[in-house]
Amino acid sequence: MRFYKFISTILHPIVIPTITVMLYFLLVPNTIVSSQKLTILSLIFTITYLIPLLILILFKKLKIIKNYQTNSIKERKLPMALMIVLFYLLGNTISNIGNLSHLFYATSLGLLLIYILFFFNIKASVHLLSLGLFISFFMVISILYAQSYILLITIIFLLSGILASARLNLKAHTTKEIYIGFFIGIMAPFLVYAIL
Repeated sequence: MRFYKFISTILHPIVIPTITVMLYFLLVPNTIVSSQKLTILSLIFTITYLIPLLILILFKKLKIIKNYQTNSIKERKLPMALMIVLFYLLGNTISNIGNLSHLFYATSLGLLLIYILFFFNIKASVHLLSLGLFISFFMVISILYAQSYILLITIIFLLSGILASARLNLKAHTTKEIYIGFFIGIMAPFLVYAIL
């Protein structure tokens, strides 16, 4: 059980955007100077990690949520709505920096689709959504830059399987919710790429 909690923590959705952008800067050809990269990473870390963390702490103090896992659909609605807006605004803020804005528009879209599913009493996995977005974002980048990121994509696929197993063993989601979250994550960057 401790292993499953560890996996769920290190591959938490609020960690994945920063890791994705770090790998983007390391692997994808770009002309962004080091100081700009640091500024962008700081902005992304603040908006996708620190702010969600502060929101959860505040909501717990105000008793809007019972715990940080936000187990029920009711508890997830407000934090999710705020994250949809934050990711969209982040996409707008960095829209002139390569293709990074696609990642955040896709995340906003993916979270919106998951939010819509709440009304059908489906609590799709945001953990698997985030890894699906990671994989699909680098697939899109592969197409745009005619470069292969197959090793990275394969590693993230394997980690997705491990994470899915962890979420199931923790009884955080059903198999259907795992698949739905992952599928939305895979599809969202392609939809954004097709639209933009």
